[in-house]
Amino acid sequence: MAIAYSLDLVTPLTAAEVAEKLDEIARPQALFGAGEDAGTLVSDGAVTARGTWIRVVATKAIPWGDPLIGGRPFGATVSVAFRLDKAADVSDQQDDTVRLTLGLLGRVPGDAALHLDYEDVWLVRQGGELTLSERSDLWPAHRLAAVPAPYRRQTQDFFFPEDD
Repeated sequence: MAIAYSLDLVTPLTAAEVAEKLDEIARPQALFGAGEDAGTLVSDGAVTARGTWIRVVATKAIPWGDPLIGGRPFGATVSVAFRLDKAADVSDQQDDTVRLTLGLLGRVPGDAALHLDYEDVWLVRQGGELTLSERSDLWPAHRLAAVPAPYRRQTQDFFFPEDD
């Protein structure tokens, strides 16, 4: 089974615009090769130098209703998928995922949530406030050092309407 993180965004930007921002962030870090660009990110996806496959897509409404996070509706409009290469160093790929996510948070307006299958929520930005999971295995010191202040630590969970 693949390890795939999702950065779900509630933003006025289109998937193509988010892909352009992501390309602008990744290129100086030499994460993408010459053949990878914003167009690739929205079509087939792009593979980073460490093997992570990334794709940006417009999301569709969830038939059973938007999930809640922090007690508020969270209806993502764009999603960035980060599928890790299990044959490569997973921790390094997670570091890249966090760096790219933080870069996007600085360039893309709106709410955001980085999670693994709606289960392990790494970070949430709602109403301009950033919260990071309290789990130290997700946020070791070197990752925390990359997070711009202010932020607070609070474990968040998705709640789906059918869960009542």
